Amino acid sequence: MVTAAPGEERSPALALVNSRRVGEVDDLAAPGEAAAWLRRHELPAVTLGADDLSRLTDLRAAVRELLAALAEDRPPAATAVETVNAAARADAAAPQLVWPRKEWRSTRPGTVDEVVATLARDAIDVAGGDLGRLVRPCEAHGCVRFFFREHARRRWCSTTCGDRVRAARHQRLVVEQREAGRE
Repeated sequence: MVTAAPGEERSPALALVNSRRVGEVDDLAAPGEAAAWLRRHELPAVTLGADDLSRLTDLRAAVRELLAALAEDRPPAATAVETVNAAARADAAAPQLVWPRKEWRSTRPGTVDEVVATLARDAIDVAGGDLGRLVRPCEAHGCVRFFFREHARRRWCSTTCGDRVRAARHQRLVVEQREAGRE
């Protein structure tokens, strides 16, 4: 099991982006794997076809572009914004009174539309809200994950990436010292 990057528990859109990792690991590679990923992230359990899977992976690519733009302090590609906005409109949500509070509930519960709209709305909340300034890419070589940097010294998405960076740095030092000793 992969360790969640900081913030994934608060943002399913961040978790969606991180469903593709180093070594071409893709939690959404097949409909069954994608359905399992949805269940693990407490999203509606739906049966996914090839077209549904394509919608989900297209949304992931668009949200990745939004997060990369935030981290790089640049505007995102217009197509990414269009994709996220279209996905957010896929399912209307309406306020419902669940005593004693208000909740927004899907008008199409249990559908792929609900899933992509939920993920897209979360991406919009992240990009347009306070969490947007916390989005950072992992600095470990080869890692493609993002995380919410809530501690100034954090540079990696997980201890695994941090350990890889430290091990590589140590190995470089050992090689440099060995080479310096031969001169």
